[in-house]
Amino acid sequence: QVQLVEAGGGSVQAGGSLRLSCAASGAIDSSYCMSWFRQAPGNEREGVAFAYGGGGALYVDSVKGRFTISRDNVKNSLYLQMNSLKPEDTAMYYCAASVDRWCDGYHLWGQGTQVTVSS
Repeated sequence: QVQLVEAGGGSVQAGGSLRLSCAASGAIDSSYCMSWFRQAPGNEREGVAFAYGGGGALYVDSVKGRFTISRDNVKNSLYLQMNSLKPEDTAMYYCAASVDRWCDGYHLWGQGTQVTVSS
């Protein structure tokens, strides 16, 4: 089974940037949605950025204008460029591969990478 592995997390000060990556161990259908989620301690997991199959992206309001999701279908990889980071962005970040192009459900999840933003 294909596995997803995230990397790029770390500790930064507010206003800083990080670039997360998610590498798939096998082929991911480029027509299917891939997304980034995050979960902070005591909070529910939330969708942060969604890359629809075939193009287009959607962001949760709290990250609009600061985060950019992208994918490299040749490398079977997903990225999340995070700029102007805020302490409230602190969370474990997960990438996920959807079962369709519309992000209706997810069948593959990574183990997560920790992002910590200090004020």
